[in-house]
Formats: sequence, C-alpha cells, structure tokens
Amino acid sequence: MQTYYYILASQKFLLEEEPLEEVLKERTRYYHEQEKTIDFWLVKQPAFLEAPEMKAIKDKCPQPSVAIVSTNEQFIVWLKLRLEYVITGEFSAPSAEIPDAIASLATV
Repeated sequence: MQTYYYILASQKFLLEEEPLEEVLKERTRYYHEQEKTIDFWLVKQPAFLEAPEMKAIKDKCPQPSVAIVSTNEQFIVWLKLRLEYVITGEFSAPSAEIPDAIASLATV
C-alpha cells in the first residue's frame, strides 16, 4: 500500500488565481535535471474524495475541486506553505474505498 499526500482547493483558486502552472513547470524541470521520476499529479475532481472516509474533506472544499497528489510529503508541505489557502491530507491506496489510485492519477 502506498501513501499519497495532497493539497486540495477549488479549481478557480488553484488554476486561475494562483501561478500554479509556473510552479509545476519549475518542479518538473528540476526533476528532469536531477533525473528523478515525477512523483506528483494534478487531478481535477479527484476520485479519492468519493471514498466515505473523505466526505468531511470533500464537504470543506468548494467544488469543482482540484488536487495535487504526490508520494513526496515534503513537496506537499512546501506547496501548502506557498499556496496557504489549501486543504492538506493523505490517504493510502489501494484500499477497499480507494482501490486503484495510481490508475486514476495516471489518466489525468
């Protein structure tokens, strides 16, 4: 089972009001320079929010939502400090409620 860390916010906030595209491009460039595998994904309307244990989190976030999901906890902490008005958390997958997180992330 893999632990995934995320920031969550409304699509309007993350995709229109914040310079997120620039941040993700810079992070991608850095990973390529360091020959690291990309370990983060931008996910619109994340499916993991449909799990019963995520209901309270989903209810807190304006819809439609978007998440940045990563296996790198420090990256998510850094994004939280930079973006400020986001929800952070983590989940483990696969589980009964979140069966195949990688498959759903890879298709976005």
